[in-house]
Amino acid sequence: MVQDRTISATIFQWFNYLFLTLLGILCIIPLIHVLAVSFSSSLEADAGAVTLWPLQFTTDAYEYVLNKPEFFRSIGVTLQKVVLGTALNLVMVILLAYPLSQEVKTFPMRTVYAWIIVFTMLFSGGLIPTYMIVKETHLMDTIWALVLPGAIPVFHVMMLLNFFRGIPKELKEAAHIDGAGHWTILWRVMLPLSIPALATLLLFNLVGHWNSWFDGMIYMNSPENYPLQTYLRTIIIELDFTALGAMDAIHQLENVSERTTRAAQIFLGSLPIMLVYPFLQKYFMKGIVLGSVKG
Repeated sequence: MVQDRTISATIFQWFNYLFLTLLGILCIIPLIHVLAVSFSSSLEADAGAVTLWPLQFTTDAYEYVLNKPEFFRSIGVTLQKVVLGTALNLVMVILLAYPLSQEVKTFPMRTVYAWIIVFTMLFSGGLIPTYMIVKETHLMDTIWALVLPGAIPVFHVMMLLNFFRGIPKELKEAAHIDGAGHWTILWRVMLPLSIPALATLLLFNLVGHWNSWFDGMIYMNSPENYPLQTYLRTIIIELDFTALGAMDAIHQLENVSERTTRAAQIFLGSLPIMLVYPFLQKYFMKGIVLGSVKG
């Protein structure tokens, strides 16, 4: 009977390996296809002939995207947004999640504030009031318009709050007996034990700020202040060959189209996150699970 269970468990395990391998391949294939399209000529790409390998290999799509000062300027704006936004998000989330993770006898109004925060997850002020606040506070066309409106991701507060609640209270009590205050307990006890959760939130914030494009469209009046994703969206919709000479334009049009340029910008836009993710992946699943099971 035990042997039958062992055989069944082995078969089930190999089945899981096979299923997850196929699932991983299915996730990678679209990215490979996008990469192949970006290195193919416009004729082959527009004809739908490109599958997983470039046809009539060319780098003109990347040259078209990269050979503009606006591209590097938009990268600078995005890097500012990612650094400032991620740092602000983590600081605000930590400072809000810690007091809300305390017991009611320590923080009597904890439940009231928690429900107020949950309410903001379900009902927001809306796009127009947010735009009016940003405009009236003179944040338009500044980096702060891309950072401050989303400074406190409420879902992240809930995740970190639940993670803090899962930390044994005996550790906090021991630190308190030794004379530690709340600041010391937070920075010396809670945060070092919350590395998986913080790494998960860091990844969420990095991806969110890097991929965000809509706030750049509505809060930036000048294209010079566009973040990367907003700029890339603009060059897809408005392909401009007027700056090229006549012969250069003809050559460029042979190998560059909306399809190849879109593929190039998708790959360039996702490349930094793909490079960062492997360093945070080992914390990702642990952090998101531990931050969601405690109530």
